[in-house]
Amino acid sequence: MPDNYLPEVRNQYEALPYPARDPEDDHKRLVLTWLEDLPMINHYCFAGKQSFRNGFRALVAGGGTGDATIFLAEQLRALKADDAQVVHLDMSEASMAIARRRAEIRGLTNISWVHDSLLNLPARAAELGRFDYINCSGVLHHLADPDLGLKALLSVLKTGGAKPGQQHGAIGLMVYASLGRLGVYQMQTLMRMVNDRPGEAPLDIPRKIANTRDLLASLPPTNWFMRGEDLHHDHKLGDAGIYDLLLHSQDRAYTVGELYDWLGGHGLFLNFSDVQRGRAPYLPHMVLGHKPPAMAPALRKLPPRQQHEMAELMIGNLITHSLYLTQNAACTAPYGDAQYIPFFYHEPLTGELAAQVFGSNRGQPFVLRHQHSGVSLTVNPGRYGPQLLRLIDGQKSFGEIFDAFRAAWQGKAAAPDNAALFADFAECYETLNALERLLLRHPDASR
Repeated sequence: MPDNYLPEVRNQYEALPYPARDPEDDHKRLVLTWLEDLPMINHYCFAGKQSFRNGFRALVAGGGTGDATIFLAEQLRALKADDAQVVHLDMSEASMAIARRRAEIRGLTNISWVHDSLLNLPARAAELGRFDYINCSGVLHHLADPDLGLKALLSVLKTGGAKPGQQHGAIGLMVYASLGRLGVYQMQTLMRMVNDRPGEAPLDIPRKIANTRDLLASLPPTNWFMRGEDLHHDHKLGDAGIYDLLLHSQDRAYTVGELYDWLGGHGLFLNFSDVQRGRAPYLPHMVLGHKPPAMAPALRKLPPRQQHEMAELMIGNLITHSLYLTQNAACTAPYGDAQYIPFFYHEPLTGELAAQVFGSNRGQPFVLRHQHSGVSLTVNPGRYGPQLLRLIDGQKSFGEIFDAFRAAWQGKAAAPDNAALFADFAECYETLNALERLLLRHPDASR
């Protein structure tokens, strides 16, 4: 194995595979991962045009006990993408054994297994080939040189080609967020002081975990970790979680600005999407609530990076950054193209229900309180928003929706054209899309 990580890191994941999973649970439930939803990948990484057939290949780099691998493989099987393949790569034999057993229980045959470090990807590029999509969740921040890890991923990412329709690959990345983990890093420092005493023999893993449990039970409520304990769950889920959160030997985190500097320096476009909340935590107007300050409209006009950096400081509870890395902004499905099909996602939302919510104040701005994400903001539904939402069924394109709207037009003036309807509906779309509740796909892509 390369030297770009501490030996303790590999030993940790052999002794305590993470996340802790019982393969037998796969008889009764499928663990979902946010970034690996194929409709999300299609919308943000392939301009809504990816069919996931024609030899689609995904790499899960640092796949651990298999959550992302299993979820991707199950979705591809459900699409009947028979020639699609998922490659699971991890340096921990113990973790991979759990992932393989989970796949065996599910009868998944579209997964290949590679026991290795992602840092060896450049040397194995000829053997492994290139990938349309790479998942790397919770891995790069445990490397001594995360940038070397990123370069290794880029070495096996598909780079497109000269033929029409050939696409660049994309990466789904998760790294820790430093502002929301302030208390975590104070606890890590504290536990190193408790467990690593000069002149004494090193403690084994069980003893370190026991010491951590004892201390957590006695900390005062003024401790920064205790103040923000509701942000963290791993330490409540067993030994592997405690060790990974509070005892990890190599762990760093990033602010939004640091990610822009690092990842943007490689020419990558960043599209953030927090679990269950989408882009909302990165947008000041969605963070500041339904009674925002007078400056809110001006903040909304700032460049995306500035908005994202400000929102992270405002919200304070981002403990991870989940994002897609693509070649450019054109990899995101475009709003304003009548060919595209809008569809609701991530919760059982229908056009009728959405129309009722967005029409609750008779066409005037209303307060949207979104229970699943905790977002509360004032939204202007436009003149026609509720009527257009009612026509969204996941089958009709925007062009067909607009035609149906005009067919029922009863106004004295001429019915609005597509450009006017796109402009009127923009705030409805932007709000629901920022929450990942309304996505787009091209008609050529798989449903």
